[in-house]
Parts: sequence; C-alpha cells; structure tokens
Amino acid sequence: MHQMRQGIMLGQPGTTHSYGIPQHGRMRFVHPLMTVLLALGLMLAMRGSTTAAEAPQIQGELTIFTAASLTDAFKEMAAEIEKANPSPKLTFNFAGSPTLRTQLAQGARADVFASADEPNMAGAEKDGTILGQPQIFARNVLVVVVPAKNPAGIQTLQDLAKPNIKLVLTNKEVPVGNYARQALEKMSQNPAFGSDLSKRVLANLVSEETNVRQVAAKVQLGEADAGIVYSTDVTPALRDAVRVIQIPPEFNVIAKYPIAVVKGAQNEAGARAFIAYVLSPAGQTILVRHGFLAAGVE
Repeated sequence: MHQMRQGIMLGQPGTTHSYGIPQHGRMRFVHPLMTVLLALGLMLAMRGSTTAAEAPQIQGELTIFTAASLTDAFKEMAAEIEKANPSPKLTFNFAGSPTLRTQLAQGARADVFASADEPNMAGAEKDGTILGQPQIFARNVLVVVVPAKNPAGIQTLQDLAKPNIKLVLTNKEVPVGNYARQALEKMSQNPAFGSDLSKRVLANLVSEETNVRQVAAKVQLGEADAGIVYSTDVTPALRDAVRVIQIPPEFNVIAKYPIAVVKGAQNEAGARAFIAYVLSPAGQTILVRHGFLAAGVE
C-alpha cells in the first residue's frame, strides 16, 4: 500500500489534503472530522458541567402539578436545581392533565401547572386556578408501541385494525388519547388506510387508561398488543421491551405543552423561577435530551 502517513485522502480522487499539528518536533496528522467531533464532545461536556450552575435560585418548598409524560425530564431538572440550591424541596404530582386540572379546581394546593395540551390549560384558566399567561415550553409527537416479541404480528399502522388486536389508549379526555384519536381520523381520510380505519382500530380498544405511562406499562408487560404513546415515553427503561412503529408527520399530531403559575401559589417566586428554568437553554437542553421538541420547534 502506498505510504499515507503524510496525508489523508479526501474529496476527489487523486487529491490529497494534509492537516498537521506539530507534536514534539514531529508532525501529527488529524482528520478534520475528528477535530469537529472533539470540539463537539468538549461543548457537550461543558454543557453538562454548567447545567447545575445555570439552575435558578429557588428557596423553600415548591409543588409542581405536571403531565405524566414529563416525569423523567422534570426529575432531572429537579436534580439540577437541588445541586445548585441546598434548601429547596420540590414535590411533583405526575398524572393525566385533566386529572390535574380537576384537582386544582377542587382546591388542591400547587405552585406550577404543566399540561400536555392547551385545552386543559385553557380549562384551568376558565376555572380560575391559573395566574398570568401560560407559555408553551415543549412539543411532542405520537408513536405506536408493541411488545418486543410482538405476538400479534403488528408491522404497520394498518395492522392495528386487524381483528382481535388488544389496543390500549388513554381515555379521550387525556391529551395523548385525544391526539391518538385525531391521528386515526387523519389516517382514515387517506385511501391507503380506508375511511373506516379509525372505527376498526377503536373496535380493538380493550382498556382506557388515565395517563400515558399506564399505556406504556401495559404494552411493556405484554398486557396489550399495541398502544399509542408519546415518543418520549419510549424511555431507556422501556426501549428493550417494546418495538416502535413511527406515525408519519402527515398523520401525526404535535402536542404543545403549556406551563403556568397556579393562582394562590404559596411559593410564587419559586414557581416563576422554575418556569424560567424550564424555558431557559439549560431546561430546553434537558427536554430535548429526553426526546421532546424544543419550545420553538413547530
């Protein structure tokens, strides 16, 4: 083989590009891609090391009512906040958005409400339990999950309509259940699926859960042949137990997540600081790491 120690072949045949860095009197050649990767790694390392430093100064107790799909991302944010602050105590109530809205309307005490959809946040505003203007802080999309062994042999979205499939969704009042039904309706308007697809798929519905994590758990345990969840619900703990069937963008529904301070919050300053952190580059980085689309992504 021709000696290549003086350069790395790139670009058009017959063209040689050399990239050299002196080292102890010798020339060490580094591929430019390696330089980019090293720089990117350094940036990510710096981002990881500064997340806690960028966390807000929150004092006292803070109670956050939040959609179940945010469990992992918000727990990581809480860990970063607690690293930066010795005294705060963050308490989370993870549940379906309509359940949280009802609890607030019935007088439950909270400082922050984070919903997985705008209608439940609008409902909370109508109930008079929200202070100020809600802000969109994240977006999400739907996927179909089936057990890893896939005993029902589901390979396509059309297969969800096969007889005797055990399908699990949340109830339609929960955002992901509403979005799933909207996605099925979109598919039904496409000739490739058939106008009765939604009807046939929903005929296979064997259980309606109160939050999306319950749907994911039933599929993981093999208690259902398929479920429709958010892409973020395919967590590292779930990934090996399920197979994912993507829903194309033309049939998918983008979930928008609003967040707001709760009226009568006992720690209003802490609530505003938490919301600012969720919307900050550090908070958005955590959300994206857990599979969410950033707040500004349509």
